[in-house]
Amino acid sequence: MIFQLFRRSLSHSARANTGKETVQRRVGRRLAATLSAALLCGLPYTAMAATCGNTSAGFDSWKRDFAVEAKRAGVRQAGLNALANTTYARRTIAADRNQKSFRYSLEKFMQIRGANTIIAQGRKRKARNAEFFAALERKYGVPAGILIAIHGMETAFGNYMGDSQVVSAIVTLTYDCRRSEFFKPHAIGALKLVDRGAITGATKGAKHGELGHTQFLPGNALNYGVDWDGNGRVDFYNMGDALASTAYFLRKKGWKPGRGYQQGEPNYKVLKQWNAATVYQQSLAIMGRKIDG
Repeated sequence: MIFQLFRRSLSHSARANTGKETVQRRVGRRLAATLSAALLCGLPYTAMAATCGNTSAGFDSWKRDFAVEAKRAGVRQAGLNALANTTYARRTIAADRNQKSFRYSLEKFMQIRGANTIIAQGRKRKARNAEFFAALERKYGVPAGILIAIHGMETAFGNYMGDSQVVSAIVTLTYDCRRSEFFKPHAIGALKLVDRGAITGATKGAKHGELGHTQFLPGNALNYGVDWDGNGRVDFYNMGDALASTAYFLRKKGWKPGRGYQQGEPNYKVLKQWNAATVYQQSLAIMGRKIDG
C-alpha cells in the first residue's frame, strides 16, 4: 500500500537524520511527514487518495487510506473510530443499483408514494401545528405545504426513518466507484456529526445514509442543521429540528419568500436541490399546493 511505503520511507529518513527529526505524534504532523515522504519517493501526493472499488474485497484497505483524507478534512478521533468500525453495506449497494421508482410516470410515482394519503394527513398536520408552521414561514419564508409534503414523502411523517446504519451506508457509497465523489463530502459530514455527538456509528437511517424525519444526507445535515427547540443540540430525529433544518436548507438554496413553487414559478427550481429526480419535484409541488389549499 502507498501509505505503508510512505511510512517506510519516513522511517528511513528519520534514521538518516537522527537528532534532526522527532517522532510525529500529532495527526497534523503525521500528515506533513507523509507528504514529505511522498515527495522523497518521487510520488505525487494525489497518489495517496483512497481508491474506490465495486466489491467488498478492498473495503477495509480503502478505509485505512480514507482515514488519512478524513483527518486532513478535520475529522477527529470519535469520527475516525466510527469509520474504522464501519462494515460494507451490501443492502445499500443493492438499493443503489435498483432505483426504479424515479423512472415511473408522474401518476404512477404519486400512486406508489401514497400521495393522496400524504395530502389528507398533511392538511390535518398543518391545522394541528398551525403556529409552528407559521413560525417557520416567518423565519425562512417556506410555506407549510412543501415542508409537510417532504416530510410525508421521505418518512411517512416520521413513521419510518430507515433501518440501515447511516455511517456504514454513506461510507460504503463513498468507497463504491459509481458515485464516489458525490458521496465523499457526506461521508466526511457523517464522521463530523459523530465527532459532535449528533449521531453514532449505530444511528439508523435510509439505505443511502439519509437520516432523520426528512432524510438529510449527512453533509447537508452538518451544514444546515437548526436547533429549533434551543436545547443546544441539533437532532434530526426531532420533528421541530428536522423541519426547521429543511426550511433553512431550501432558503439557503435560493428559496424566495412569497413566491410560488409550481412549475414555471421562481421556487420550483429550488426543489431540485432537495431531490434531483424530476418526478419527485413534480410530486412535491402538487402535494404541497393541495396541502396549502
